[in-house]
Amino acid sequence: MASQETDLGDLPLFAATKKVYPQSVSGPYRRAKWIILALCLGVYYLLPFLRWDRGPNLPDQAVLLDIANARFYFFFIEIWPQEVYYFTGLLILAAFVLFMMNAVAGRVWCGYLCPQTVWTDLFLVVERFFEGDRRERIKLDEGPWTPNKIWRKSGKHFVWLMIAWWTGGAWVLYFADAPTLVRDLATLQAPFTAYAFIAILTFTTYALAGIMREQVCKYMCPWPRIQAALTDDDALNVTYRYDRGDPRVSLRQAERLRAKNEPAGDCIDCRQCVAVCPTGIDIRDGAQLDCIQCGLCIDACDNVMEKISRPKGLIGYDTDDNVKRRSAGEKPVYNPLRLRTMIYAALIVVVGGAMVYQLATRRTVELSVLHDRAPLFVRLSDGSIRNAYTIRILNKRPDERPVALTVHGVPGLRIEAVGVTATADLRPIVSVPPDTSREVRVLVTVPADVHVSPTQTITFTASDLFAGEVVTVQDHFIAP
Repeated sequence: MASQETDLGDLPLFAATKKVYPQSVSGPYRRAKWIILALCLGVYYLLPFLRWDRGPNLPDQAVLLDIANARFYFFFIEIWPQEVYYFTGLLILAAFVLFMMNAVAGRVWCGYLCPQTVWTDLFLVVERFFEGDRRERIKLDEGPWTPNKIWRKSGKHFVWLMIAWWTGGAWVLYFADAPTLVRDLATLQAPFTAYAFIAILTFTTYALAGIMREQVCKYMCPWPRIQAALTDDDALNVTYRYDRGDPRVSLRQAERLRAKNEPAGDCIDCRQCVAVCPTGIDIRDGAQLDCIQCGLCIDACDNVMEKISRPKGLIGYDTDDNVKRRSAGEKPVYNPLRLRTMIYAALIVVVGGAMVYQLATRRTVELSVLHDRAPLFVRLSDGSIRNAYTIRILNKRPDERPVALTVHGVPGLRIEAVGVTATADLRPIVSVPPDTSREVRVLVTVPADVHVSPTQTITFTASDLFAGEVVTVQDHFIAP
């Protein structure tokens, strides 16, 4: 027992980091990743400079989070702080889409669309440009510090920092007019917060995409653990088809075995699937949390199979159950349409449809009513009963709007707004400035000869006299 305790005490508390040198590879999955990388980076870096005409007195940046004025602009959509539920809906929709992707193809988000993957791929392009492919990089790292090594390492890290710096710079452009902020940044006239956020994002991008890389996917990101709990046996994952690949032998030995009609797997143990893996795993060991489902090992294996005149697909998007079925001589079964995926698809349609409907029917005038707490009511000298309210009218349009206020629910109700002129039919007309709100104090009176219950529901109506838009809100009229 003492010797066992001593042995356990000598074990390290954590695994030492092993640097991964991913090898370049060509194939359909690598091309798909290049296309997605170009689209994602193009949108991220260039979108702040895209213009969108919203009329006078409004910003013309297509996508803008205007914190100073509490607005979010997305092309023709303008979101106010009161409409934060749209962001909640987007988060819910994004979660269901992520669950759907996981149910269909595992961690496919991680392999193609995750920002960590996109920027790591970009940093790897820079690294290969300066240091060469896998073998050259390993040789360079193992060699002494020579002038050649110094300029290659320095050039790589300099470009990494420039990419990281522009990543942070592009992020702050979403919070202010992009061309103006670029000029202010260049002339050192931008706010301190802009420089601070650029510095933070420069450091994090450089560290996560350049230095830590696969460590983020292996240890820092919680999604692999969540994904493992959500997946099922029908989800497609990058899978080594051991029914074809085993037993693993060299190419020449495989030829000799096949000539004797003895079993020989298609896997020649070339380890190309390991060499191209961005997290450095061996997919032949089975499903692993470290696998990001990028499919690069599929490209590498297919290239080898083509060279040795063997069928492609030794590694592919498949399920372990299908591998077992093939081993038993049965046909593989694929179930993309199953209860789980149909539920996710239905939830995506419901949430997305609700958001589209809400956007299509959203009003540009909003009304809120707050009843005075003290006193709840006042009996006037003529016997009538009066309640006081604070009404806030929100105008989401870029022009001034006259809004008429009315109230009904009790016979003979009269409404007047303090400091606001009324029309001939006794409707107060409140002029609301563009793209802002106005608060008015409103007095509602019931004549003495009208019987009213202690708590009576009444309805306030705000009517836009130009656009014809009508908004109603219910509140209570309090009586003795």
